[in-house]
Amino acid sequence: MTVTRTRIGLLALAAALLAPACQPAVRVQAPKEPITINLNVKLDAEVRVKLEEQAQEDIEKNPDIF
Repeated sequence: MTVTRTRIGLLALAAALLAPACQPAVRVQAPKEPITINLNVKLDAEVRVKLEEQAQEDIEKNPDIF
């Protein structure tokens, strides 16, 4: 009976020591390189709208240009 209790105690101790090793770890780390956001599309669309507005104004001012 003593051997069985000792084995159970050792198995319980081993399980308690090994249980944390089986759990996954989640790590949140900042990236090594900075995050860049490309805004060329928005700027390009804004420039086009301004150019179109300016062209429309120029055509209205001088209808015989073309």
